Amino acid sequence: MAPVLEKKLLGAAGAGDTMENSTEDEEGQNLWSSILSEVSTRSSSKLPSGKNILVFGEDGSGKTTLMAKLQGAEHNKRGRGLEYLYLSVHDEDRDDLTRCNVWILDGDLYHKGLLKFAVSAESLKDSLAVLVADMSRPWSLMESLQKWASVLRDHLDKLRVPPEEMREMEQMMVKAFQEYVEPEDSTPASPQRRAPAAGAEDEGVLLPLGDNVLTHNLGIPVLVVCTKCDAVSVLEKEHDYKEEHFDYIQSHIRRFCLRYGAALIYTSVKEEKNLDLLYKYTLHKLYDFHFNTPALVVEKDAVFIPSGWDNEKKIAILHENLANLRPDDPFEDVIGKPPVRKLVHDKEVCAEDEQVFLMKQQSLLAKQPATPTRGTESPARTASGSPRPTGRPGPTNVASVSPMTTVKKPDPNMKGAAANEGVLANFFNSLLSKKTGSPGAPGTPPTPGAASVQGSAKKTGQKPVLTDVQAELDRMTRKPDAMATANSTPPTTEKEA
Repeated sequence: MAPVLEKKLLGAAGAGDTMENSTEDEEGQNLWSSILSEVSTRSSSKLPSGKNILVFGEDGSGKTTLMAKLQGAEHNKRGRGLEYLYLSVHDEDRDDLTRCNVWILDGDLYHKGLLKFAVSAESLKDSLAVLVADMSRPWSLMESLQKWASVLRDHLDKLRVPPEEMREMEQMMVKAFQEYVEPEDSTPASPQRRAPAAGAEDEGVLLPLGDNVLTHNLGIPVLVVCTKCDAVSVLEKEHDYKEEHFDYIQSHIRRFCLRYGAALIYTSVKEEKNLDLLYKYTLHKLYDFHFNTPALVVEKDAVFIPSGWDNEKKIAILHENLANLRPDDPFEDVIGKPPVRKLVHDKEVCAEDEQVFLMKQQSLLAKQPATPTRGTESPARTASGSPRPTGRPGPTNVASVSPMTTVKKPDPNMKGAAANEGVLANFFNSLLSKKTGSPGAPGTPPTPGAASVQGSAKKTGQKPVLTDVQAELDRMTRKPDAMATANSTPPTTEKEA
């Protein structure tokens, strides 16, 4: 009995060891499975890569500058064709980082074929379209938005997405529009946190869409961005825009956004207005980050309307402020392009031929009466150097200066000028008496040199220049004496006559 009992005891002990070993193995397997499941969960919760932002707009509307500002870089270069940028997306809660592709199409429709390199049928569901409109040129807003929306529609039709997949994407857009809920300002939340899952909350009653809502469903989110909103003040000053004009523009843009289920945001890179809001809303639409900013419609240059918030009744509130405008008037008739101010160029003046000009001047000079010039005046000039005005009373004494001319006496009021001429005459007389020894100078005897000079001048047929100069100086010397005599003689009156 003892050996048998011993065997049984040994067998029970071996079975207990086997059970302990199996329990340890199971715990080890559970540990590894939990680690693997955690790793797989983390990998599935990472930020998805391959998201795309497609940017459309006219040349000069600020597309590249806006996206570069969101990127955190200063970009002053103008792109061509199809530009590529990327936005760094960081999830702070999970400490994850990824890149979002940004494709900017050129404003020239010639390059629209390059869209095939930006988005394909497989990457369409991970794309967001941004239509950029220039607020500094409001007369071209609606035309630009309609043009680029049609370009995007044409490209999506060329992708030939399977009808089932396209229908599913369109239904997701309708559901996202209907499920929009106004965020509560009292709930602080980080923009990086993800929105709660669709099944986490009780599904509410979904309201049907309006008549003009999502009539142009593209299957992807659309965002309308109006740039250069700082130009509102310029439009008010230079083009006399009123509040009702901006309300009219906003109402038409919001109607356009309703048809495409798009969001609307006014931005200004110059004043850095709503740039951070644009960045957060873009991440919300692409990566489902939580977003808690409500609609902003108070400021006319900082409007923000998220997709799903707007409707026809809210747009009709803007129509109440239209005093002189009707909301149904054509956009081009109300917001017309201002007339271009043509630069008025001065008429080009062509210089005429030199010979023709000289002939005209010659004919003009021939018609005018001949006037004596300084070079042709006689050496024996008048006493005052200018003719005396007729009809002016004065003495009629005549001073004989030369045998050829007689000069009237100047006005007695010209004493100062006559005295000055006398001083000048004495000065030049002294110079002539010293240098030439003129015989006509007062107090200077004639010299043989002067006589020989005059004799030589007469022999060679030259004019007696020196004699004429001496005669003029003699006249100027006698002039003060004659004027003093005239002043001492009392003028004759009518009674004496």
